[in-house]
Amino acid sequence: MDHSNSGKEALEGIGNDGELKVGTEVKSDAEAYNLCNNYAFRKGFSLRKGHVRRDASGNIRQRDFVCSKEGFPVDEDLCAVKRCNRLETRTGCKVLMRFTVSNGVWVISHINFEHNHELAKPEERQFLRSCRKIFEASGGVDVGRRRTKPLSYLGNDFGGDRNVQFAKKDMGNYLPREMGNMMEPGDVQGLLNYFRRKKCEDPSFFYAVQVNQLNQATNFFWRDGRSKLDYDCFGDVVSFDATFRLNKYNLICAPFVGVNHHWKNMLFGCAFLLDESTHSYVWLFESFLESMGNTQPKTIFTNENEAMSKAIETVFMKTRHRLSTGHIVKDARRNLANQFANLEFMKYLNKCFYECHDETEFQVSWDDMINKFSLGDHLWLKKLYSLRDKWCLVFNSDTFSANIDSVQRSDSIDTVFHQVSTKRMDVISFVQHFEDKTKEMHLDELEDDHFCKYVVPRLQVWSGILNHAVYVYTSKIFNFFEMELLGCMGVRMKEVCKDGEVCIYEAIEEGQQKVCKINYNLSTQDISCSCKLFERMGILCRHALKAFDFNNLTQIPVQYILKRWTKEAKKGIVVSNERHGLSSNTVKSVQSLRLSELMHMGSNVYSIASLSDSGTKIVKEKLAEAMELLEKDEEIVNRLADAKKVDSSPSLNAISDIWTMASLSQDSNNHGIDQFQSQQN
Repeated sequence: MDHSNSGKEALEGIGNDGELKVGTEVKSDAEAYNLCNNYAFRKGFSLRKGHVRRDASGNIRQRDFVCSKEGFPVDEDLCAVKRCNRLETRTGCKVLMRFTVSNGVWVISHINFEHNHELAKPEERQFLRSCRKIFEASGGVDVGRRRTKPLSYLGNDFGGDRNVQFAKKDMGNYLPREMGNMMEPGDVQGLLNYFRRKKCEDPSFFYAVQVNQLNQATNFFWRDGRSKLDYDCFGDVVSFDATFRLNKYNLICAPFVGVNHHWKNMLFGCAFLLDESTHSYVWLFESFLESMGNTQPKTIFTNENEAMSKAIETVFMKTRHRLSTGHIVKDARRNLANQFANLEFMKYLNKCFYECHDETEFQVSWDDMINKFSLGDHLWLKKLYSLRDKWCLVFNSDTFSANIDSVQRSDSIDTVFHQVSTKRMDVISFVQHFEDKTKEMHLDELEDDHFCKYVVPRLQVWSGILNHAVYVYTSKIFNFFEMELLGCMGVRMKEVCKDGEVCIYEAIEEGQQKVCKINYNLSTQDISCSCKLFERMGILCRHALKAFDFNNLTQIPVQYILKRWTKEAKKGIVVSNERHGLSSNTVKSVQSLRLSELMHMGSNVYSIASLSDSGTKIVKEKLAEAMELLEKDEEIVNRLADAKKVDSSPSLNAISDIWTMASLSQDSNNHGIDQFQSQQN
């Protein structure tokens, strides 16, 4: 079928107001479907074929097209074997487009446009199942384009990623396999010019360059504006890996990685380093913090490096430094090659890493392993033991880590960067590759957000607290929570003490010897468990959930819903002075927080407004009004005057300066937010 022609015909059946009309005629079932499906894409819902009526000869006399959320789920056979848990998509939506067929002419005879659910935003429509299609023209991307980033090129061809009517996974087997090189190698000046261009395109883009005594550029750091917003939401845990190299220059390529609310990797920034000196790492970490508003993470994971450790102690003074388990395992394979194939040895080693309940048990387990396998003189194990407080879970169970150090996450980042480090790629090509990978991760996140908004997991059992969790958490985090809740069935608990409103329980899992102690306050619903799962992962453990069930709680107490794991994780600002230890007297830090909040809101406004000329005009008018108000604000005027005394040539532009000026004072900040909230509504 010629998709381009069918799309054109479908558009002709839609009125000037963008709505379908009763009486519209088409010539076939396929044309009817394309007409309704094109309309569905423009409105933001997925289409499904509904009831069909035929005459005695089997010819279609009436055809219904409905919203994919039409109807309700049918009760399943509990005895049926299911390969996986089904996800719930139906909400009983009544949207209907009915065609009546007479003499081969299909005519719209009835329409109902009333949805009972939220419609997909423009940037989410590419994920609508019925709207995914790859035009034949899309396959012709083959001149000077790398296969590593075809989606970004097709986004350009279609006027932006949001206009491409398919998701990344739909195109894997379609694009041509042979693609050429993208650009010629560049030098340091070319890299600086590239950064300057990105800064002009994105005022929030940040880059820093360190020079030596001969005024030669030695180290580089950069991040885009979106990464700053992501860090505001998910910057509590960071993974920093300095083991990658660009072969052509032997530059250290070091990405800063985080984990989002779908428990997927996200990139906060990247660096090029010529050496691994403490001086270079101090400069890099200070530049990173400066770019992120001096907000320190709670935990940072790195590879083992003495110079890096010293720099972290100097710069990240409020951050827990931990070593990446993935890198330790790689080192163990090299240094313990003979023992690594021994299953009994691996059992001992795993217990030391993950299964000890306290420091005493760790020490006993470590000594048993050393003695049993005669490893008392092993130099690498001695060094590993000296660093135990940076890798053993027992010493770090009280600090949030989001389990970012999992093997599967480390492997996925390794795949991305080892693909690059094994090629003779110049620095500009790598920066562009990094930029494309960042966009790719953002697109994955957008698809996951869309999925969570319109699809919910079907509950295996009815439970008030489970029903609460399914509507609060993202799908991935809900899976973790569900596993803990179902794990309650294997927990045996008894009350050992009660002091007023505080109950103390002891819990033990079947087949386990570990006893967990739970403290629960009946009035405040505050709870703590000695297993510390909530402290390190932000999800209630099965022992705490058992205590809630024991006391008939049917909802998760609000203090135990970590916003960074919810569907609303990126709505509003999530940073706080208390969390980051920022003094209210530090004007620059407070302004940074205000600016970040405004940038969050502004980004959404601009994305929506840019969809049409009228939307762009509205925002421009409101920005002009906002600028006039800010220029009359006395506190703003005074602060700008002070800033000009420090920098006689401030750089201002129409959009970024409105946010910067507004962030100078709290009153104007609130006024600006009110203006743009009303605009969004």
